[in-house]
Amino acid sequence: MSIIVGIDVGGSTTKIVGFDGKTLLAPGLVKASDPIASVYGGFGKFTTDNKISLSSIDKVMVTGVGSSFLENNIYGIEAVHVNEFIANGKGGLYLSGIDEAIVVSMGTGTAYVYSNGKTGEYVHLGGTGVGGGTLVGLADKLIGMRSIQNIANLALGGDLSNIDLRISDITENDISPTLSNNATASNFGKVSDLASREDIALGLVNMVYETVAMLAIFSARMKNIKNIVLIGNLAVLPQAETIFSSLEKMFGMNIIIPENAAYGTVIGAALEGICD
Repeated sequence: MSIIVGIDVGGSTTKIVGFDGKTLLAPGLVKASDPIASVYGGFGKFTTDNKISLSSIDKVMVTGVGSSFLENNIYGIEAVHVNEFIANGKGGLYLSGIDEAIVVSMGTGTAYVYSNGKTGEYVHLGGTGVGGGTLVGLADKLIGMRSIQNIANLALGGDLSNIDLRISDITENDISPTLSNNATASNFGKVSDLASREDIALGLVNMVYETVAMLAIFSARMKNIKNIVLIGNLAVLPQAETIFSSLEKMFGMNIIIPENAAYGTVIGAALEGICD
């Protein structure tokens, strides 16, 4: 048995997956403030959970902002550093099962990668500072909450009509054949004095998602494609499917949130080892 392991070292979270041949092993996640501690802790948990020995691991593929702290081996196993944008692209295509897409990595900030599995082209198109960090920072100041999961759960009880200015609020005319009158004219442009914490939480999630989605749509149009794949922790909040589905229909795109989307980057890193 020859196993390829992928590790994505974030600022506070480390994700780890493995491939036994073409079989994806159960992914794992650990949180730690020290990237080295999180890597070794995650590695130990992963091997224990999947009942694999160190001798069965061929190599470890590492990526993420914290991977620069790692040397070229882990427990004596070769560690190969993988460009994060290539990992994003490969992971997004693998999880979605398609050959060409704009892969959107939704983390603390957001990165956009044009990905073509047939040509092997993985191009970082750019990004935005709007992402999970934006959501956490604004929620902390506006509703006193920093846990993304708690923010999302609170938002389930929110009402956007108390927060956002919609096109229907400013005109009765159809301003575009493709633009719904229910589309947002201004995020937080109609905040009611009576807006609840739930309303504000939903407004924040919606603002981040709409910003991320529109840049993805512009990127897809630039490449003349319709497929957009979302990966990363922010892609799996309970509001994601509803909000992105609405934008998908409005702009004629195919927005995919695949299973295991949160592990897209680390899966892509491991895949780079298989293709190596």
